[in-house]
Amino acid sequence: MKYLFIFNDSPYGSQRTYNGLRWALSLSRRGPIRVFFFGDGVTSALAGFTPASADYNPQEMLAAIAASGGEIAACGTCLESRGMTQALIPQVKRGSLDELSDWASEADKVINF
Repeated sequence: MKYLFIFNDSPYGSQRTYNGLRWALSLSRRGPIRVFFFGDGVTSALAGFTPASADYNPQEMLAAIAASGGEIAACGTCLESRGMTQALIPQVKRGSLDELSDWASEADKVINF
Protein backbone atom coordinates (compact mmCIF):
# COMPACT_ATOMS: atom_id res chain seq x y z
CA MET A 1 0.00 0.00 0.00
CA LYS A 2 1.24 3.49 -0.84
CA TYR A 3 0.93 6.12 1.90
CA LEU A 4 1.18 9.90 1.64
CA PHE A 5 1.41 11.94 4.82
CA ILE A 6 0.67 15.68 4.64
CA PHE A 7 1.70 17.90 7.54
CA ASN A 8 0.32 21.41 8.00
CA ASP A 9 1.40 22.23 11.56
CA SER A 10 4.73 23.28 13.00
CA PRO A 11 6.68 20.52 14.71
CA TYR A 12 6.22 22.02 18.16
CA GLY A 13 3.30 23.50 20.05
CA SER A 14 1.09 20.44 19.86
CA GLN A 15 1.71 16.76 19.39
CA ARG A 16 -0.01 16.51 15.99
CA THR A 17 3.19 16.56 13.94
CA TYR A 18 5.05 14.41 16.45
CA ASN A 19 2.38 11.71 16.40
CA GLY A 20 2.09 11.86 12.63
CA LEU A 21 5.84 11.49 12.20
CA ARG A 22 5.88 8.58 14.63
CA TRP A 23 3.20 6.86 12.56
CA ALA A 24 4.94 7.69 9.28
CA LEU A 25 8.22 6.32 10.65
CA SER A 26 6.52 3.10 11.73
CA LEU A 27 4.92 2.62 8.32
CA SER A 28 8.19 3.44 6.55
CA ARG A 29 9.68 0.32 8.13
CA ARG A 30 7.12 -1.70 6.14
CA GLY A 31 7.80 0.04 2.83
CA PRO A 32 8.53 3.43 1.28
CA ILE A 33 6.13 6.27 2.06
CA ARG A 34 5.88 9.89 1.01
CA VAL A 35 5.75 12.95 3.24
CA PHE A 36 4.80 16.48 2.17
CA PHE A 37 4.98 19.60 4.34
CA PHE A 38 2.56 22.50 3.87
CA GLY A 39 2.20 25.79 5.71
CA ASP A 40 3.95 25.94 9.07
CA GLY A 41 4.79 22.27 8.67
CA VAL A 42 7.77 23.26 6.48
CA THR A 43 9.70 24.20 9.62
CA SER A 44 9.95 20.48 10.40
CA ALA A 45 12.40 20.10 7.51
CA LEU A 46 14.72 23.04 8.20
CA ALA A 47 18.36 22.21 8.81
CA GLY A 48 19.71 23.41 12.13
CA PHE A 49 16.27 24.05 13.63
CA THR A 50 16.82 23.48 17.36
CA PRO A 51 14.17 24.83 19.73
CA ALA A 52 15.13 25.48 23.33
CA SER A 53 13.03 22.68 24.78
CA ALA A 54 11.99 19.83 22.53
CA ASP A 55 10.92 16.31 23.31
CA TYR A 56 11.83 15.00 19.87
CA ASN A 57 13.80 15.89 16.77
CA PRO A 58 11.73 15.87 13.56
CA GLN A 59 14.85 16.08 11.41
CA GLU A 60 16.14 12.78 12.81
CA MET A 61 12.76 11.15 12.22
CA LEU A 62 12.71 12.41 8.64
CA ALA A 63 16.24 11.12 8.05
CA ALA A 64 15.09 7.67 9.21
CA ILE A 65 12.05 7.79 6.91
CA ALA A 66 14.30 8.71 3.98
CA ALA A 67 16.76 5.95 4.89
CA SER A 68 13.86 3.50 4.53
CA GLY A 69 13.30 4.71 0.97
CA GLY A 70 10.73 7.40 1.72
CA GLU A 71 10.38 10.57 -0.34
CA ILE A 72 9.98 13.88 1.47
CA ALA A 73 9.19 17.34 0.09
CA ALA A 74 8.38 20.77 1.51
CA CYS A 75 6.12 23.24 -0.29
CA GLY A 76 8.31 25.82 -2.04
CA THR A 77 5.60 28.49 -1.94
CA CYS A 78 5.13 27.90 1.81
CA LEU A 79 8.87 28.27 2.37
CA GLU A 80 8.98 31.51 0.37
CA SER A 81 5.91 33.02 2.05
CA ARG A 82 7.62 32.55 5.41
CA GLY A 83 10.87 34.06 4.22
CA MET A 84 12.66 30.82 4.89
CA THR A 85 15.86 30.94 2.97
CA GLN A 86 17.56 28.42 5.26
CA ALA A 87 18.56 25.13 3.76
CA LEU A 88 16.38 22.09 4.18
CA ILE A 89 17.89 18.94 5.60
CA PRO A 90 19.44 16.87 2.79
CA GLN A 91 16.66 14.28 2.87
CA VAL A 92 13.98 16.84 2.00
CA LYS A 93 13.55 18.46 -1.38
CA ARG A 94 11.72 21.62 -2.31
CA GLY A 95 8.35 20.50 -3.63
CA SER A 96 5.43 21.94 -5.55
CA LEU A 97 1.67 21.68 -5.64
CA ASP A 98 1.90 19.75 -8.91
CA GLU A 99 4.19 17.22 -7.26
CA LEU A 100 1.80 16.87 -4.33
CA SER A 101 -1.05 16.33 -6.78
CA ASP A 102 0.91 13.56 -8.48
CA TRP A 103 1.76 11.95 -5.16
CA ALA A 104 -1.87 12.12 -3.99
CA SER A 105 -3.18 10.54 -7.19
CA GLU A 106 -0.66 7.69 -6.85
CA ALA A 107 -1.32 7.06 -3.13
CA ASP A 108 -3.69 4.43 -1.79
CA LYS A 109 -4.05 6.40 1.46
CA VAL A 110 -3.57 10.13 2.10
CA ILE A 111 -3.20 11.05 5.76
CA ASN A 112 -3.40 14.69 6.87
CA PHE A 113 -2.00 16.15 10.06
